[in-house]
Amino acid sequence: MTKVELLARFRQFAIDVALLINDLPKNTINNTYCGQLIRSSSSTGANYRASQRAKSTADFINKLKIVEEEADESIFFLDLLSVFNSQFKDRIEKLMKEANELLSITVASIITARNNNK
Repeated sequence: MTKVELLARFRQFAIDVALLINDLPKNTINNTYCGQLIRSSSSTGANYRASQRAKSTADFINKLKIVEEEADESIFFLDLLSVFNSQFKDRIEKLMKEANELLSITVASIITARNNNK
């Protein structure tokens, strides 16, 4: 997968999360969790993009570690939303699958960068 393709996946993930959030019922629980989710899901792509402009390997790894944390946080909030919005279970599970794949790719990239920097 190229950098451009991966950036497109992060972008689409953020868009798909936003579309889900737009469709969820408005209530105290959803509003709170959705606020966190919209920030973490969009941060994955923003920080991946920033990693491509890193000034050093250490800077690259640091930015990817932020992507890792934000992807994991997205999974957490998607999981919480699935508990309170069972009618959206299929859409949420699809987003969780994509977030897990993006997380795995990010972790593999971090490991590769660390190994190549030795």
